[in-house]
Amino acid sequence: MKMVLVAAVALIDKDGRVLLAQRPKGKSMAGLWEFPGGKVEPGETPEAALIRELKEELAVDTHASCLAPLTFASHAYDDFHLLMPLFACRKWQGVPQPLEGQRLAWARAGELRSYEMPPADLPLIPILQSWL
Repeated sequence: MKMVLVAAVALIDKDGRVLLAQRPKGKSMAGLWEFPGGKVEPGETPEAALIRELKEELAVDTHASCLAPLTFASHAYDDFHLLMPLFACRKWQGVPQPLEGQRLAWARAGELRSYEMPPADLPLIPILQSWL
């Protein structure tokens, strides 16, 4: 089975809310909410992937030193296995904007389960909640 490495980030604002992005129409798992991020390209670190993806998808700039490794998900989908490190980030420049047609929402820790998420994201919620 193919292994896919995807880096994700919990952007946490000054009020302790976490940014979620809704997958747009036309993408797999469209309509589901997820932590922003994306695939790690060959030769790229997860931190570099997040810095690139945040700029491309949300017009946000951050640095590797602002990305704290928090936990990871390991999930078998039908046609690939996903390994997804989740980083926490409280410091960035810019206001998140949906540059790829996605919807954005700021959610409090206790509200995260009310957003329908891909199966790989679900085990991350309690760990993030206990950390916040």
